[in-house]
Amino acid sequence: MSASALPFAGLKVLDISSFIAAPAAAVILADYGADVIKVEGPDGDPNRSIVKDSPSYPKGPINYPWAMDSRHKRSIALDLKQKAARDALDRLIAQADVLIINFPPPVRERLRLRYEDCKVINPRLIYASLTGYGESGPDRDRPGFDATAYFARSGLFDVQRYEGGPPGTAAPAQGDRATSVALFASILMALMHRDKTGEGSWVGTSLYANGLWSNGVFAQAALVGSFLAPRPPRDRPRSALGNIYRTRDDRWLQLTIVREDKLWAPLCRALGEPELIDDPRFAELEARRANSRDLVTILDGVFLTRDYEDWRERLAAQSITFGVIGRVQDLETDEQAVHAGAIIDADAPDTPRQINNPIRLSFAQTRTPKPAPALGEHGEAILREAGMDAGAIAALKASKGLL
Repeated sequence: MSASALPFAGLKVLDISSFIAAPAAAVILADYGADVIKVEGPDGDPNRSIVKDSPSYPKGPINYPWAMDSRHKRSIALDLKQKAARDALDRLIAQADVLIINFPPPVRERLRLRYEDCKVINPRLIYASLTGYGESGPDRDRPGFDATAYFARSGLFDVQRYEGGPPGTAAPAQGDRATSVALFASILMALMHRDKTGEGSWVGTSLYANGLWSNGVFAQAALVGSFLAPRPPRDRPRSALGNIYRTRDDRWLQLTIVREDKLWAPLCRALGEPELIDDPRFAELEARRANSRDLVTILDGVFLTRDYEDWRERLAAQSITFGVIGRVQDLETDEQAVHAGAIIDADAPDTPRQINNPIRLSFAQTRTPKPAPALGEHGEAILREAGMDAGAIAALKASKGLL
């Protein structure tokens, strides 16, 4: 498919954001054809170096976070503390369809990058902002990362707690990537509104709001006074049929049987243990729950007798709901991930295969990723397109306003 046939072809986006959640929303737009201009400061987006700066990132010679979060983008590096550089950015704002930003509100005010400031320059602009905790309230100015706002403040860490243990933890950027889709969706709604009215608008979301949405079952329960005690350990779960089990070849599978009345007997047949069907300890739901420790002990022994692939066939034959606990090292050979469009080939020597955004369309496919931009790689070309002449660009470079 040609670039001009993609749904966002012709859409000009300014990505004035850093780290992951907001830039990842821009990636989705770029994947489907938008011209995304990455506006960075002289030191660049910290996401350029996060693979070495963060102890929680897998280490290696390839800058894979930058490749994934900045593909298709063009980079311009401006020192927005300088008036000439700020004036150059105004040129870009005047011609943009969408501006994505995640500066804290005080920084936006200082740089004259609030929605009110940008709306004067371009009334049709879609201004999409991401914050840690929201645009107003006592915590609006607090910096937020997914670990602190999405997971910690929302209660997600707390509901992952095992009784007697500390709260749970998360791997890097998990909340960021979920939040990016919400920001992307808000931009689509604003574009639809502009198509109908001709008006630009502010849209936004926060890591905290997305964490609460993700934690909706527990959060909504709390609002009506319902709470659940910390989860018991694996050997005595609330339900032995909603638990994980190890197979003979050291894989783990997750049983998630909600309709126990329907699937208890088929499960026993799949396990080769038909005598359990009418065992008085387990025959009825309440008895199974009361005797979950005994049932786990039995199931542990049974699952250890066969390899995962054998169990996969036997459980699937009985329509049992289960899943393997995936290992990221197995992704390279996961045929399903390719068929699902979740892993795609890239025209990038360092990252020839990349994780795709999660959105699939019947009428378009994402662009083939190319290498992410070097800092300021496209600055002069971007300013020329915006109407700045060679002399003004040279003067901006000489003043260090443009890298």
